[in-house]
Amino acid sequence: MTVGEMLVATVPMARTLNLAFLETTAERAVVRLPDQAEYHNHVGGPHAGAMFTLAESASGAIVIAAFGDQLTRAVPLAVKAEIGYRKLAMGEVTATATLGRPVADVVAELDAGQRPEFPVAVEIRRADGAVTGEMTVVWTLRPNN
Repeated sequence: MTVGEMLVATVPMARTLNLAFLETTAERAVVRLPDQAEYHNHVGGPHAGAMFTLAESASGAIVIAAFGDQLTRAVPLAVKAEIGYRKLAMGEVTATATLGRPVADVVAELDAGQRPEFPVAVEIRRADGAVTGEMTVVWTLRPNN
């Protein structure tokens, strides 16, 4: 099962919005939100909440891809998120997530008994390539007791 398939199976909101996980590696996650009238805002583009969920889902996908081998000893949790809406989004939008710290550094903190935190940067783009939003999600790996 791929990371995208696992997230669609276990995260109901990803299914609800029909998110498509196009790429899920430890280096990059790319997730698409199709153009769906039922999730539009008052100007006919994707609702801000749908774009937030898209970007947060992309961040979660890269976290699972990068730290999936740590899931037996730690749970990934989003600590905080900040999003900026830059341009009007219309039609389908795609979120691309990248890790803000090297995987080895995060795992080393976990090995040292710490609860590491790390940022994930996400860009949301329209089909024409214009950046419509930017999000940063800070994640942690909470060690299992």
